[in-house]
Amino acid sequence: MATRVQVTFDAHDPDRLSRFWAEALHYRIPDPPAPHATWEDWARAEGIPEEDWNDVSAAEDPDGSGPRLYFQKVPEGKTAKNRMHLDLNASPGPGTPFDEKKRLVDAEVERLTALGATDERGAIEERGSYWVRMNDPEGNEFCVQ
Repeated sequence: MATRVQVTFDAHDPDRLSRFWAEALHYRIPDPPAPHATWEDWARAEGIPEEDWNDVSAAEDPDGSGPRLYFQKVPEGKTAKNRMHLDLNASPGPGTPFDEKKRLVDAEVERLTALGATDERGAIEERGSYWVRMNDPEGNEFCVQ
């Protein structure tokens, strides 16, 4: 049996980052524990001070097959390139005609930009591959391919 994986992000604003990635990956923000209608209701019931309500957040694959993303508040900012990054596969992969792959990737880049991602490096074409290196709203690098 494979080990389940959770990917953890350090963040200044866990709620904002979890909502970006939930939209980017077609994930969802998990529901709070019953009987609470909102995470704020749950935090209040747990006695968590309001200034700590945005210390953590998460995004989950609604089908349960992808890794859970966990966002934790940290005081320091991002200072260097990620040692690991996510690749978002917008095209079907090998065998897809280059023009179709490029069209699909560019459409996804446009959608992600509207959600708050930035494209600072532009598209890269190499040996029949096409991808765009992007940043999420807090500067974490990821690629769309």
